[in-house]
Amino acid sequence: MALQCGIIGITNVGKTTIFNCISNTKGETNAFAFSATKSNIGIVQVPDPRLYELEKHQATDKIIHTTVEIVDIPGLAKGSNKGEGGGGRFLGDIRNTDALIHVLRCFDNEALPHIDGSVNPVRDIETIDLELQVKDLESVDKKIERLHRAAKAGDKDASRGLEVLGRYKDHIEGFNNAGTLHVRDEEKKYIDDLFLLTMKPVMYVCNVDDKSGLTGNHHVEKVKEFLKGRDAEILVIEGAVEAEIAELENADDRMAFLKDAGLEEPGVDKLVRAAYKLLNLQTFFTVGPKEIRAWTMKKGMTAPQAAGVIHSDLERGFIRAEVMKYKDFTTLGSEHACKEAGKLYIEGKTYIVEDGDIINIRFNV
Repeated sequence: MALQCGIIGITNVGKTTIFNCISNTKGETNAFAFSATKSNIGIVQVPDPRLYELEKHQATDKIIHTTVEIVDIPGLAKGSNKGEGGGGRFLGDIRNTDALIHVLRCFDNEALPHIDGSVNPVRDIETIDLELQVKDLESVDKKIERLHRAAKAGDKDASRGLEVLGRYKDHIEGFNNAGTLHVRDEEKKYIDDLFLLTMKPVMYVCNVDDKSGLTGNHHVEKVKEFLKGRDAEILVIEGAVEAEIAELENADDRMAFLKDAGLEEPGVDKLVRAAYKLLNLQTFFTVGPKEIRAWTMKKGMTAPQAAGVIHSDLERGFIRAEVMKYKDFTTLGSEHACKEAGKLYIEGKTYIVEDGDIINIRFNV
């Protein structure tokens, strides 16, 4: 399922450091602004302890995690919408993503000067928002021009589109993100083809020093106050500490490091799960002696659509789905026990798959 989550932010805030902690692809990090010339793309495993709980009840040859695609987009700055620092190309990379992780610098370090002269994550949010808004305004204006021509030719739907786009134009010109404008579902068709940058769901990551991971700091508090009222998740991560943890190959060493840092798990694990959720994704499982596997699906998929995630033949020849709930399986201990307890459900084509469902597809092609 090729959905991408893009990591964005002002230059030199620690985006690539965090990307390197979670990705199978490593990007180059340095202290020079605008030194990156391209976005890095990585496939990231989604941590899911449920897989190992399932293994306790079903011996298997291998465990396969679901994955999500993360794009590390080089730092932006004022004027990126005009191409400053390669910003025009990078804004194009943002357009191709489905959701955004906005990394904010919430640490002080004299050896790493901020491009704007001082650390101020709220100002950085406003800077990035403005750059995206300006680019969106260009897209809206271009479509307004096209619809004006169509309306003059007598296209009544174009006239309706002009009214909707006019509201978006006024909203964005008021320094608001497109996603905060309330419109009816049937009106969204007029902007869906524009893939507006400020329509994308966003989560914020406060990159802090190694003393602020558990309690935050004054920078984090300012971010929380500024974002109050927005439907946005805020995570606090010690980027430098996470980088050290990621370099440890031994699992016991990692656990010892985490314990010393007062952490139960790496912060980037929480980040990956939050990114997965931000993309409106959820997981179902297949369980057997050869493999226990997590599969990625969009929320709201029917059983045949979920079957299609495994293989197109399963969707085409779908007959029924045999479904067990994760809690039932791990509590009762086996498929046989679930069947005996009436906890193995036979579901048809209209069944909406839930997160954590264990599914066996019956099909015929």
